[in-house]
Amino acid sequence: MDDHDGRLRYRLLTGPDDADFCRRVSEALGDGYRLHGSPAMTFDGGRVVVAQAVVLGDGWSAGVTPV
Repeated sequence: MDDHDGRLRYRLLTGPDDADFCRRVSEALGDGYRLHGSPAMTFDGGRVVVAQAVVLGDGWSAGVTPV
């Protein structure tokens, strides 16, 4: 499995459900990652915490068409 310029093929982005988290997901998409699976959410007693997996790949398509 080769890397893509040192980038990980799979990343799980996590953090509070805020604009910074959305920005990090958007930046990953801009860097060539695509969403993998559904986002996850939980409540830690004080805030909502979210997670989203993203993947790099050359062949398989998740069926997402750029707009």
